[in-house]
Amino acid sequence: MMDDYNLPFWIYLAVVTVFVGGAMKKILASHLSAAPPLVAWLGATVLVERLWALCLPAMLLLALLALACCLYSTRTGPPPAALSTHGKAILITGCDSGFGNAAAKHLDALGFEVFATVLDLSGDGARELQKTCSTRLTLLQVDITQPQQVQQALLDTKAKLGLRGLWGLVNNAGVCVNFGDAELSLMSNFRGCMEVNFFGTLSITKSFLPLLRQSKGRVVTISSPAGRCSNQSYWEQQHKQLLQSLPPALLEDYGEDYMAETKELFHSYARQANPDLSPVTNAIVQALLSPQPQARYFAGPGVGLMYFIHSYCPFSISNRFLQKLFMKKKLMPRALRKQSGLDLNLSLHNNNNNNNNNEEEEKEEKHK
Repeated sequence: MMDDYNLPFWIYLAVVTVFVGGAMKKILASHLSAAPPLVAWLGATVLVERLWALCLPAMLLLALLALACCLYSTRTGPPPAALSTHGKAILITGCDSGFGNAAAKHLDALGFEVFATVLDLSGDGARELQKTCSTRLTLLQVDITQPQQVQQALLDTKAKLGLRGLWGLVNNAGVCVNFGDAELSLMSNFRGCMEVNFFGTLSITKSFLPLLRQSKGRVVTISSPAGRCSNQSYWEQQHKQLLQSLPPALLEDYGEDYMAETKELFHSYARQANPDLSPVTNAIVQALLSPQPQARYFAGPGVGLMYFIHSYCPFSISNRFLQKLFMKKKLMPRALRKQSGLDLNLSLHNNNNNNNNNEEEEKEEKHK
């Protein structure tokens, strides 16, 4: 029976094997809890199904797969112990609130020497850090979009460290300032977002790389769509500013109800947000202390699965999945609603004309 299978079948089998193997490798490196065994058994099912056609015993194949898994786990062994925090210094940006504030307190409690940058040394976040953290923590007032402040922070950090290097730089500072559709957002908002999230992060990373090289340290960059903007008052303020800044014609085209629905969507995301920030702080600790750090860590349930769907599924499937997850708007802009209503009226009018014409033709036929 094996002669019945030509070269295309073996090519197909090789492609499936490579795809399943690559997916398993990437997910196993993503620290997902339920996905690895699921993908492993799906891959095993595909391979068994194809190899069963070659009259190979399925139970033998499963036994070989189990043996391979045992050998792999024996070879890899238990995960190596985490590195010690003793003598290690970390700089974290954006510690006024949110992830940065929580991470600064958590890393300080673990024994790190923490340099925490804040925008306001007299703000609530800075005062909370001074009150709750040890004397190892140093507060630095830094706006990462200002090169002079970044350089001053570098000088202050060097003076405090002496001959030691910096073990870790945690790029946490970021902003989310755009509210709604691109046409409704100011160009200054986009530029401001890039200045902080991209150019600011790049500036402070380049500035501190010599200190990181000195201790063979690490850079941890946090990516979050709205890490600092999870409260409802922020989106209320953004909504009011948007209504005040829009030209009347553009406001008429979109409609206030369309923008109000957008505001309510942001409110619903804020209400559903998990107040527990430990998944993020724990991921930061893993990235800083793991003997073999991963290139990417997913903080929180479902994030890794979303990344997997986006990376491996066809674009039509991943795009539909992400749209259903995030784009839950029900209203169209007012101009499109008017256009749809006009098209509907025209369609009804044409149907009525066609019905009238048909009736006239039937009357003429009967008259003949």
